[in-house]
Amino acid sequence: MYDRRVVITGLGVVTPVGNDVATFWKSLTEGRSGIHRYEAFDSEAYDCKIAGEVRGVDLVGAFKTPKEARRADRFTQLAMVASKMAMHDSGMDLSKLDLDRIGVMIGSGIGGLQSLEMESKRLCEKGPSRVSPFTIAMMISNMASGMISMEFGLRGPNMAIVTACATANHSIGEAWRIIKFGDADAFIAGGTEATISPIGVAGFAAMKALSTRNNEPEKASRPFDKDRDGFVMGEGAGILVIEELEHAKRRGAQIYCELVGYGLSADAYHMTAPLPEGEGASRCMKMALKHAKLNPEDVNYINAHGTSTPIGDLCETKAVKHAFGQHAYKVPVSSTKSMTGHLLGAAGGVELAACVLAIKHGVIPPTINLDNADPECDLDYVPNVAREAKVRVAMSNSFGFGGHNATLIAKEF
Repeated sequence: MYDRRVVITGLGVVTPVGNDVATFWKSLTEGRSGIHRYEAFDSEAYDCKIAGEVRGVDLVGAFKTPKEARRADRFTQLAMVASKMAMHDSGMDLSKLDLDRIGVMIGSGIGGLQSLEMESKRLCEKGPSRVSPFTIAMMISNMASGMISMEFGLRGPNMAIVTACATANHSIGEAWRIIKFGDADAFIAGGTEATISPIGVAGFAAMKALSTRNNEPEKASRPFDKDRDGFVMGEGAGILVIEELEHAKRRGAQIYCELVGYGLSADAYHMTAPLPEGEGASRCMKMALKHAKLNPEDVNYINAHGTSTPIGDLCETKAVKHAFGQHAYKVPVSSTKSMTGHLLGAAGGVELAACVLAIKHGVIPPTINLDNADPECDLDYVPNVAREAKVRVAMSNSFGFGGHNATLIAKEF
């Protein structure tokens, strides 16, 4: 039972560089940045005035009624759009499937921050009687997973994992594990985030985590570059449909690739900083390779966590070296966050989608803005220009505050 194979059959992305899979992939391969001055609120008083906003997508139209949409926080709205996209892409006819065997595993690193902020302001200004009765339901991080299960009538396992920036990878990985264990045949899985709000920006800025390259927004996210000065916050959702191989075959599904490895570990070190030598991330990658029954030499591409923070990028570089040995210098590594910004809890879903598309199209997306390489970050980061390459095996890394590490491995089917 535990040897059940799991494949990826649907992709859904809503991102700062595209609100559908084709546009998203075109932007990545052309090295197009989605970072601009944010429009969500007035940036005048803020040190950081830039972000990767989702623009031009109909969030209300994804729901049955406008009223239902209004009762969902933006992070849930983004997840609904991406989930419907992934389900449409998968070609699933739910009327012919056992809905008790299809689950939802969609997490968010922070959840309904905008709703919490708005209702807290209303409480302070107008009193408790004016607070929305939907405040808690809009705020809690599990609501995207819950509402999507209701939308499709999916009665299988339903959870929402919260591990900061590792959330989406953990969600997809645990869904993978449940399918392998035999308790479900398919999942809608991934992550969603919408934290470009006054408290979200102010909170990260107070930690000195954000780039303040406000005069050059498109050049602000620059992973592995010696002039990097912090990450750029993004928003969006990355959702995949994954299912057991025979289940996919029986319904004649398109199969993008196979999900073969999943690793997870804890740094047990610091609230926000990774272990200096990257030991936790290294163990995570090694576990994923072990589950996949692969050697480091089998990996053709690593989509790095690569957030553009001075410490994080260096530690991930060291972690790759620890996990891959000499092959670390031969495997292409790139950070698509250089274009999308850091989507926090949604990052892993969007980045696994990039890995899937790299396998499908034989193109590795670049790390843009890598103009002056940090001498301590000395791997092949595919600087500035996409690269044609045969990608049979791709690894995606996500590491979150609290010392949470998660790695996924996709393999050509």
